[in-house]
Amino acid sequence: MTESTTQEAVVLEQPGKIVLTNVNIPKISDANDVIVQIKATGICGSDIHYYTHGRISHFVVKSPMVLGHESSGVVVLIGDNVKTLKVGDRVALEPGFPNRFSSELKEGRYNLDPDLKFAATPPYDGTLTKYYRAPKDFVYKIPDHVSFEEGALMEPLSVAVHANRLAKMRFGARCVVFGAGPVGLLTGKVASVFGATDVVFVDLSETKLERAKQFGATHMVNSGDLPQGVSAETVIRKAIGKKGADVVFECSGAQPCIRTGIEVCKAGGTYVQVGMGQEEIQFPISKIPTKEITFQGSFRYCQGDYSDSIELVSSGKLSLKPLITRRYQFKEAIEAFDENRDHPLDNVKTIIEGPE
Repeated sequence: MTESTTQEAVVLEQPGKIVLTNVNIPKISDANDVIVQIKATGICGSDIHYYTHGRISHFVVKSPMVLGHESSGVVVLIGDNVKTLKVGDRVALEPGFPNRFSSELKEGRYNLDPDLKFAATPPYDGTLTKYYRAPKDFVYKIPDHVSFEEGALMEPLSVAVHANRLAKMRFGARCVVFGAGPVGLLTGKVASVFGATDVVFVDLSETKLERAKQFGATHMVNSGDLPQGVSAETVIRKAIGKKGADVVFECSGAQPCIRTGIEVCKAGGTYVQVGMGQEEIQFPISKIPTKEITFQGSFRYCQGDYSDSIELVSSGKLSLKPLITRRYQFKEAIEAFDENRDHPLDNVKTIIEGPE
């Protein structure tokens, strides 16, 4: 590591203001701790949302916070009880740590622990630093042929794996994905790998829909460019069949998509809400009981999702490389955030390298 006690970090000082400033270097505080030197970090939509709005739901930025939670790196220091990792291991970081005594952890749903400490979610600092501390069981080895960039993107991939697990995705399923951002693209691709034979992507951006071809899309629907008098529901049903979709993944959080998703979900089908939008919306709730739709929320990821994600990439069943649209050095981090804030349709996934 280093003899210095501080390190440079990308800090959200207040909504609308990001600075490069110094923070303390973490130390081993528990025998199960691991210190990782960060090599790559992806910018997530939540980072941008905190930057622009200062809050997501009840998570409110009240004091300066280090950004970033999609990261990978190299192990540089381990606690005395760490036997599964060694200095020099290349790793991906799962950035949310539950209370070890919570009922949610005991039930196998630690992602729902209200006391979970999640990187770059107020009040907890994120990973856009040189060194980051994590518990040993939330640090995963990645093979040498998997890049640090791909290692960082195991985080959004785990969101997609978790959503598909909740949907009980199966061979031959027909599914619709609303929102062709990073999580939507990965959710559709995982569905395809898990056996879905029809994957319909719906988005307003033709650029994102074109990219969806690399992520399992069998059909693309541009809901912002439909013929006059033709609804998105009509076009989707034409692509997937009149009965509708076995599984709907709503990854945008937009009210029109939620409404249409419930409409096109078949009787007895499964609707999975992945995206987060407004606190309150209007949607046709009567369709859920009358069609016996399983309405499922999906929040981040849980036990096994990271391991499965690494296996999907390392085995070659899924590539994360087409997701990356821009790369920046650590010293260019503010520029990177501004670019993603100001041109959201031009960026799918941005990687910040280092710092060295």
